[in-house]
Amino acid sequence: MVRLTTASTFRTASNAVLAGAVTFGAYATPVCAQVAIKRSPSGFNLFSVEQDLDVGRQSSLELERRLTLVTSARTTQFLNSITMLLAARTSGAKYPFQVKAVNSADIDLTVLPGGQIYVSRGLLSLTRSESEVAGVIAHAMAHTALRHGTEQASKAYLSRAGLSALGGIVGAHGTTARIINTVGGFGREAAFLRFTSWDEYEADALGAEIMSNAGYDPVALATIVATLRREKGRARAEGYTASHPPLSDRERRVRNLANVLRQGRSEIVGGFNLMRWRGGSSSATAAGVALKTSSGTVELRSTPQSLDVPAPSPQFTRFNNPDALVTIDHPSNWDAHHSGTAMSFAPAGAVLDREDGAPNLLQGLIINHYAPFEDDVERWNKSLTRNFAPFEDRSRPRGPLEDATDDLIRQILDVNSWLSAPTGSARSEVVDGVRGYSVRLRGRSPLTGETERVTVYTRVLPDDHVIYMACIAAGKNASSVERACTRMVQSMRVNEAVANRQ
Repeated sequence: MVRLTTASTFRTASNAVLAGAVTFGAYATPVCAQVAIKRSPSGFNLFSVEQDLDVGRQSSLELERRLTLVTSARTTQFLNSITMLLAARTSGAKYPFQVKAVNSADIDLTVLPGGQIYVSRGLLSLTRSESEVAGVIAHAMAHTALRHGTEQASKAYLSRAGLSALGGIVGAHGTTARIINTVGGFGREAAFLRFTSWDEYEADALGAEIMSNAGYDPVALATIVATLRREKGRARAEGYTASHPPLSDRERRVRNLANVLRQGRSEIVGGFNLMRWRGGSSSATAAGVALKTSSGTVELRSTPQSLDVPAPSPQFTRFNNPDALVTIDHPSNWDAHHSGTAMSFAPAGAVLDREDGAPNLLQGLIINHYAPFEDDVERWNKSLTRNFAPFEDRSRPRGPLEDATDDLIRQILDVNSWLSAPTGSARSEVVDGVRGYSVRLRGRSPLTGETERVTVYTRVLPDDHVIYMACIAAGKNASSVERACTRMVQSMRVNEAVANRQ
């Protein structure tokens, strides 16, 4: 559930979305060099766009069993007309956006992956113009376009599956539903309804641009945020500021951005004054679709299981990734699996399911294209406490490879609490002929009761993106597994032209 009434991501400072001077990757600079807007998703995500659509469809069926929708044909037509106008101005994947009004006096906006949006009558009643309604819808559409929902679900699943999720392993019955059900299901406990503060900033910025491109005045998004700020002390909105940025900050950011975007009109579709959103009884309240906003690493409760897998074969086999991104040699008795850019190599019996159904890879190597887990400010603040790559000199800016390595290691340690990075565990490397790092982690696995050693390698790409590899070695074969992984890393070749296209 997105709280529009209150207010984290790759390579932007805390104010970069609206007033920063640096843009990277999926960010681009519109109109003014001092404004950056994120226009395409870039965070860690286990789902495809098609799976976003599937998640949205299943969740909408679940939610609509608990909600009472506004059935006014006039309201439906008005919202649909605005939605179609805005959708024509969104870039990237084309989602079948659909906005429905919920008959609730509470102030709510629920955004599902894939384009389903539910806006409460209470929130609509606060709008004073068509452009403010467009601002609410554009903000929600931006969350969908940036894939915030399934990104949050992916991070929640990562907290359960750990390194296995990084390698694209989702269990013997790995389906979209399996992942979603592991992290809260499709209903009101769904992980994909929990957005971060930085998600809200991003949705504000992109939403304002969508409004401007469609011909609306983007200042209207700031004015509805200002109205919500005045409402925050009332009972029906009091819970909206608990975990989001201050509304005054969001309002200021949107106004700053609106100053450099194309100004537009307050009304395009027409008919706002004919809407009847005020008054009436509420048959469904926000409590009916309330969510627990707290989340964290789920502790393992499995009893120790023995690890009985064969040692790596001295004979190696060449694996060619189907999209030609990577070629690599692996032990002939290890199976190769791939899902998108993720690849996993492991012997039979090396993946064990925990009691909650999440898989654990206990021996093998995974490869993937790095995507950020935290926003730039959070990553930087945490790195001030502890760095995990050899870039301790803070007198000069860190590059994308250092930033990605630090973020990746901290995320692995967060979701695998038994691992640690001893002092001196990081070192510079040359991987596939280019610059990289390796970081060694170790600890006693609660799943097997044995010492587990993990070595993470990172390799920079020409566009400053990063490929990472993680070798997991445990049990009596740990030393031979590490030697096999070293040989694999040395044999890996990355097709940089394909990496650039991805």
